[in-house]
Amino acid sequence: MRVVLVRQPLKHMIQPEIPSIVTEERRHNPPLGILYLASYLENFTQHDVKVLDTQVEELNYKLIEHRLRILKPDIVGLNVMSFTLIDALIVARIAKKINPETKVVVGGPHANIFPKETANLDCIDYVVIGEGEKVLPKLVDYIDNKKKIRKIKGLVFKDNNRIIMTGAEPRIENLDELPFPARHLTPYKKYSSLLAKRSPITTMITSRGCPYNCLFCDRQPMGKIFRTRSATNVVDEIEQCTQMGIHEFILHDDTFTVKKDRVLEICHEIIARKLDIGFDIRARVNTVDYEMLIILKKAGCERIHYGVESGNQHILNVLRKGITLQQIKDAFRITKKVGIDTFGFFMIGNPTETKEQIMQTIRFAQKLEPDYVHFSITTPFPGTDLYRLGLKLGILKDDYWKKYAENPSPGFKPEVWEENLTREELVKLLNIAYKSFYQRPGYIIKKLFDIRSIAELKRKAKAGLKVFGMRV
Repeated sequence: MRVVLVRQPLKHMIQPEIPSIVTEERRHNPPLGILYLASYLENFTQHDVKVLDTQVEELNYKLIEHRLRILKPDIVGLNVMSFTLIDALIVARIAKKINPETKVVVGGPHANIFPKETANLDCIDYVVIGEGEKVLPKLVDYIDNKKKIRKIKGLVFKDNNRIIMTGAEPRIENLDELPFPARHLTPYKKYSSLLAKRSPITTMITSRGCPYNCLFCDRQPMGKIFRTRSATNVVDEIEQCTQMGIHEFILHDDTFTVKKDRVLEICHEIIARKLDIGFDIRARVNTVDYEMLIILKKAGCERIHYGVESGNQHILNVLRKGITLQQIKDAFRITKKVGIDTFGFFMIGNPTETKEQIMQTIRFAQKLEPDYVHFSITTPFPGTDLYRLGLKLGILKDDYWKKYAENPSPGFKPEVWEENLTREELVKLLNIAYKSFYQRPGYIIKKLFDIRSIAELKRKAKAGLKVFGMRV
């Protein structure tokens, strides 16, 4: 069987209210989930596996059709998120247009939240739920044998107009069993970051799951049990990447710093091997301390992404963040003290939030003085406690995400939390938040002095244009 795993374009992506660095970054980072699947197929089956990253190769639909005609896949695999569903379906229909016998298999967050609705879509043959590494190879092996497919856990599909669900495949407990992502199947030298100091970059995960309980978290359907890779396994992958000429890493763990001893072990292993690398991590402010930050810096950590969300303690409590304003201040202070850049994430338009509380958050962001900020309007995503709360309270009038999953169409716009402020008022406040932070003369001058090369200047200028293009 020839399997082509496709990363769909973002032509019809559900866009945030205002473009951001984070939105643009997605287009230039490797499709890690697809690369894990490709690697598992390569290592444990005899099938021919290809990866088509339409984003980094900047392929339009005409060129995608041309490439699929050349590749002639028996199976097309897609990793689907709710905000990229339309593009995924267009790719699926292209595959069926070329050859109606081609099987289309989808997985990912959207498929896990809406498995039946996804399986009911006209161009989808199979939905993989849960972690797909062990499910997909079995499906590919028996793709023409419905009897055996029924015995494979982790699948949803149609059979004689009935939806068949085969039950859940157990989660992968030992993540060291997973082969490293198949980066060689992509034009890996094209991946970049607007914020990184060097190119190319790659993405990695060193753990799966998050033990915390934030109200708005859209990762819950994928599991809250925190599982980790060993330090040796993690650094083996990093070293392999350096041999490919990759020295910049974005660690996509939900929270890299959950276990201090593990963080220290990974860092010591990087240092012991004398690896010349730089990396970003995501962390919670209540999981870092000075000792950890010092060793992270020494190992090559260049930037930490902190989910702050609000500058008001009541709103933090409403969001179930489990952190305090003082912990936020302390984390940013000591992170900057050791010389690691900070990236603060903030949300406005939260449950019970007033305009004055939003302005508190905007002022708080300025006082923290992070190197970068990302502001967004709180959006209740499917499968989250926030979405369920909105339906219960009547803030959200109907289960619109389910309707979208049943009948996806271009132009869909998700609701925001319009409890005290309208969408229009929130967009104005979002503009104020970005302008008041990024357009401060002191901030601009500092960033200009921090630039070390022409290449970095070009990347930062590009990032600035993306962020400010709609705000000036």
